Amino acid sequence: MQGNKKARETHRLTEIMRAFQQDQIEASTRASDRLAMAHDASHYLLTPAVVVTPANVEQVAKVFAQATAHVAQITFRSGGTSLSGQAGTDSLLLDTRQKFRQVSVLDDGARVTAGAGMTVRQVNQRLMRHGRKLGPDPASEIACTIGGVVANNSSGMLCGISENTYRTLDSLVMVLPSGLVIDTAQPDADDTLRTEAWDVHAGLGRIRDRIRSDPSMIEQVRALYSIKNTMGYGLNSFLDHTKPIDILEHLLVGSEGTLAFVAESTFTTVPVKSHVATSLLLFKNLSEATLALPSLVQAGFAAIELMDATSLRVGKGDPQAPDVLVELDVADHAAFLVELQEETAEQLEKRMSEVSTLLGSLALVHPPSLSTEPVARARLWRLRKGLYTLVAGNRPSGTTALLEDVAVPVGRLYETCTELIRLFECYGYEQSVIFGHAKDGNIHFMLNEHFDDPECVKRYRAFTEDLVALILAQGGTLKAEHGTGRMMAPYVRRQFGDALYEIMVEIKRLVDPKGILNPGVLLSEDPESHVRNVKSAPAVEAEVDKCVSCGYCEPVCPSKDLTRTPRQRIMLRREIRRAQLADNASLVQELERDFRYEGVETCAADGMCEVACPLLINTGDLVRRLRAEQANPVQSAIWEQASGHWDGITRIAGTALSVASKVPSKIPAAATRVGRLLAKHDDMPLYDEGLPAGGGRRPALSSTSPAAVYFSSCTATMFGPEKGIGVAESFVQLCKRAEVPLITPDRLPSLCCGTPWKSKGMTTGYNSMKKQVVSELGRATNNGQLPVVCDASSCTEGLKILLEATDELDIRVLDSVAFVEEHVLPRLKVNRKLSDITLHPTCSSHRLGLDPALVRTAAAIAQMVVVPDNWGCCAFAGDRGMLHPELTSSATALEAQEVAAHPTAAHASLNRTCELGMTRATGESYRHILELVNEATAP
Repeated sequence: MQGNKKARETHRLTEIMRAFQQDQIEASTRASDRLAMAHDASHYLLTPAVVVTPANVEQVAKVFAQATAHVAQITFRSGGTSLSGQAGTDSLLLDTRQKFRQVSVLDDGARVTAGAGMTVRQVNQRLMRHGRKLGPDPASEIACTIGGVVANNSSGMLCGISENTYRTLDSLVMVLPSGLVIDTAQPDADDTLRTEAWDVHAGLGRIRDRIRSDPSMIEQVRALYSIKNTMGYGLNSFLDHTKPIDILEHLLVGSEGTLAFVAESTFTTVPVKSHVATSLLLFKNLSEATLALPSLVQAGFAAIELMDATSLRVGKGDPQAPDVLVELDVADHAAFLVELQEETAEQLEKRMSEVSTLLGSLALVHPPSLSTEPVARARLWRLRKGLYTLVAGNRPSGTTALLEDVAVPVGRLYETCTELIRLFECYGYEQSVIFGHAKDGNIHFMLNEHFDDPECVKRYRAFTEDLVALILAQGGTLKAEHGTGRMMAPYVRRQFGDALYEIMVEIKRLVDPKGILNPGVLLSEDPESHVRNVKSAPAVEAEVDKCVSCGYCEPVCPSKDLTRTPRQRIMLRREIRRAQLADNASLVQELERDFRYEGVETCAADGMCEVACPLLINTGDLVRRLRAEQANPVQSAIWEQASGHWDGITRIAGTALSVASKVPSKIPAAATRVGRLLAKHDDMPLYDEGLPAGGGRRPALSSTSPAAVYFSSCTATMFGPEKGIGVAESFVQLCKRAEVPLITPDRLPSLCCGTPWKSKGMTTGYNSMKKQVVSELGRATNNGQLPVVCDASSCTEGLKILLEATDELDIRVLDSVAFVEEHVLPRLKVNRKLSDITLHPTCSSHRLGLDPALVRTAAAIAQMVVVPDNWGCCAFAGDRGMLHPELTSSATALEAQEVAAHPTAAHASLNRTCELGMTRATGESYRHILELVNEATAP
């Protein structure tokens, strides 16, 4: 019987895949693809049978048709930050991130249309220049997509229930399970629904009339949605709207992909109040904090974010924690992060004056201080926004983090929190934290559980029953922001009662009669569904073991559209470990084979994931170690030898490029292709005609009274300039013109920042080069008395890392752009100003905080400076762009399109290999910004 069932399932998948192939729909049944996409931030794990990447709404409609024909189910994945289990399936998983990233700013920013795959942060970046933003402001805005925002009716820290997704939605494009596509912005949208889906149109009208004719239902619905509520379907739609199309449109908000696919959404936006002041109010205990809450709400603070004692203890361990918390010996304390927001400086000053008396009257353990300073404010908000990942990252190894959220009337917040803490103690959930949006009565709490232990699952089941009883007794809602998902689906009936629950069942049956969309999510008749398919978290490599799969790293990863994201790399390492524990040798072999290219070779190791990760996980550290482990002894020996002969090697590389540039490009390209066949692709770079000729030897400078030591990059020796004299000579001329004397280390041509060895995991060669650099720079800087200036941002970062790893010297390393802005430009006159210039910041400049200096330097020589909205790491990564050109092509695709659409007089960056990557991607000549500064200031 089991064999027949498996055979039928195999046949069904074969037929579905054949249909997808005929319709040219991208789909995969590979284990690596399915397992990489199985994970989100929830505590559930289902492995999809097929991962589908539809290109447009027409393909989504075709997938719906195939699912209906073959009785398969469909779940959508956008951001994948889902916390309640609404984004997992063992059937068809539709990845709607890649192909649905369109965005259009309308009415000077008053409205915006965005595809399902755009993140909240990306949309807000487009709106920023108009002084507007989206109403929903979830803490995960860096990763959560518009598709997820609509599916979960996202709100956040500031918007409450007045500016959440439901209230700010203007229109949307939906694909119904029948395949019908409707744009609700069209004047005839309701007629289209009536004509093409008359049963849905009529059924929604009947439900509307039933609810509106029952005063008790009206009262119950109004009460349930007077506070944050994302349980079940949004029945307030039937009271707030009359036309069936408008009702359906708003029913889709918070429907978690169970009724239709929302391809794009248009929102009314809200003004950005750019004048803000923030403070951390520390109280002796939770009771004192909640007693102060009504007066803080009345004072009109835009944000009042609660953090309990355990939250504060965890946050205190963050390297960037605010000083006021670091100095506190946390006992039973509680805190509110409060913020005032106003449109003008005068309004803010007035508001700060108005609340000063109130803040002074509170029973605080530390004098309150409202700060308008951006860095101080950023540290406070990092504390709050990063709490989930900080707490989850500190969970005991092998446990799974679970984040719940509920809402209660504000007046019942203290009693609810007190009872929650009692439940934690009763069930032995140690180190559980409570935090959330206090002014909305919306609290989040976290606990860690061993879901691979049946007794622990039994404990969690009992705890959930008591939690439900507590929240309902307080007149609260069981889900406030994170959506019903699988977590609370069995409790929707208890929240709403039989009559309203049956209406929800009717809605599902009406819109999705075949039940193909996300079964088991939002509504479930299985009382045990919330404890099924829970995931374990086997320990993996130390570099990434803390990962909670939040997905914050994914939008910034250059390989996200080609192979894997940092999260997926980590999750696949866990899946390899899981397969090893299960003695599944064939799966281990398959996953490791695929991971070699997808996980290791196409990782740019640029560190952008660390910038985005609240836990500061740099997946590149793992990848570099894996590269070292995969290297054979011959490779290691070659790179170790290279560290002692770097001058000769860089000159040979430069000479080879110069020779190649003088012959037809087909000849060196063919030679390198043959070499790649004989060697590993990860060892032999691929030549193309976009590569320049080689450069010259690095300059040698001397002075009796130098201002700095110049450590020019060896990349300029290997790769000549795009045009002109190049960055090294330009920097020297600038400093000479400004009378800023420089010197260079005696053995500079033989020195390197160490990045080539570090990126490949060649530890022995790296240590050899580090020893030489430390010795030479010690002499050149007079043991650290002079700063070192580098003219390539990646080398600046590499040199900083190299020197920070030694206790022998304390040397300040500066990038040439920052050095020129501070010490050189003030002494020079700009004689020729460009009309406009497009910049490409680099991953290293971003990590070093150099981007503002880059923009200011460009602004000194150009009337308009453009940084593309789609800017991101180019993934050239030293030689990675020549080893795997497809990586750079994928990483730069959107930025290149934007650059082509908005031509400017010049294009610049601050790293030679990144300039090569962007020149290749756009066809424009990208040069170092200092080359252009030199030309603009020349007599």
